[in-house]
Amino acid sequence: MIVAKAWRGKRYAVLGLARSGAATVRALVAGGAGVVAWDSDEAKRAVFAPSPLRGEGWGEGQPSSAAPVAAPLPTLSPEGRGLVDVAPLDDLTGFDALVVSPGVPLNTHPLAAVAREAGVPVIGDIELFSQARADLPAHKVVGITGTNGKSTTTALVHHILKTAGIPTLMGGNIGLPILEQEALPEGGVYVLELSSYQIDLTQTLDCDVAVLLNITPDHLDRYDGFEGYAASKARLFAMQSAGHDAIIGIGDAPSAAIARGLSGRAEHLTRIAPGVCLFQGDWPALQGPHNAQNALAAIAVAKALGVSEVDIDRGLASFTGLPHRMQQIASYGGVAYVDDSKATNPESTAPALAAFDRVHWIVGGRAKGDDLDACRPAFGHVVRAYTIGEAGPKFAEILSGSMPVEAVGTLDAAVRSAAANAKPGDTVLLSPACASFDQFRDYEARGAAFRAAVELLA
Repeated sequence: MIVAKAWRGKRYAVLGLARSGAATVRALVAGGAGVVAWDSDEAKRAVFAPSPLRGEGWGEGQPSSAAPVAAPLPTLSPEGRGLVDVAPLDDLTGFDALVVSPGVPLNTHPLAAVAREAGVPVIGDIELFSQARADLPAHKVVGITGTNGKSTTTALVHHILKTAGIPTLMGGNIGLPILEQEALPEGGVYVLELSSYQIDLTQTLDCDVAVLLNITPDHLDRYDGFEGYAASKARLFAMQSAGHDAIIGIGDAPSAAIARGLSGRAEHLTRIAPGVCLFQGDWPALQGPHNAQNALAAIAVAKALGVSEVDIDRGLASFTGLPHRMQQIASYGGVAYVDDSKATNPESTAPALAAFDRVHWIVGGRAKGDDLDACRPAFGHVVRAYTIGEAGPKFAEILSGSMPVEAVGTLDAAVRSAAANAKPGDTVLLSPACASFDQFRDYEARGAAFRAAVELLA
């Protein structure tokens, strides 16, 4: 795992013990820090509760069932190794930082307010990684953010680097928690997908290459309006050294404004304009205008890192894409079935609709807004829509004047009806433009349910 000498002897509170939180606790303890950890899920707490089977170093504190009034300050072993306590985090006095998962809403969670009142920094695992960089072999970091396309672009950059034989790993909002991974050898490149939440929890990450793909309304419940959300994205560049590279898509006004603010970087600033024509025929997993932007951003990153044109071309052609992002999962009777479950807002669904000629569109879930206006320019590609979930009735009303609509309610019913209506050459597209939480655990579970329903057609 990745650890920092700077953590030794310090004391951290960790809230949330899912994948990244558990990896954070282990890394901090391995680095010689004392930790008090808490999660509302007893099963997650039990992993770090005292147990003779775990040996020295995983206990020395309250068992998971205890409920003290305030969290105890963690102690250090005589050998200077870190130890962990499991206890509620009611009092943060004496801690060096509170480490939270990106899912903790800083604007409403009471513990964030407690930390601010106590003068305790609130950080995430990306900030801890930033603190550990001084102890790692010489390397570079690529940070990629944006409302849409950041997972695909992150995976594409990672793939191009691997194709070129450059040691690389990806982390952040994708793949394994960054602190859980093995440090790269000298010359390696860490490629990080960064959500706005992760940027909010990061103070010192100086990316060698920072990328902003786009900014459209999303997650506004966590910010003081759209301006606050855009400002969060801009912080990725504020943390950079002036001589490091910035790559920004300027297809929307907020991103273009950020680019203008960085115009003094001259050759270290690359602007990606919308509508650039590319031949994408050799890139089977990178179809559609949105993937043209993703590819342009990845090409700019690779060039900034000194990757050859030959290796870039090889990487683009061999990239296989990511699950649930315009992923064709089957073709029956000349009808393609495409899983784009990751499209959780209208802005990310619009390019998927535009990428195919005759679409049977499965749309709906828990809406993030009141309209589908961002998708309207691509309505001409839709043969028929099938609405599902909480937003189903409203979306059916919105779409009924523009296309045939069936308010089917469930994903299974939508797949069956779309299969019955589709003709050879058509595409049945799950691109919901909504969150999944009304009917599914997450977008991955929704995508898996779509695949299962499609496989039953066989």
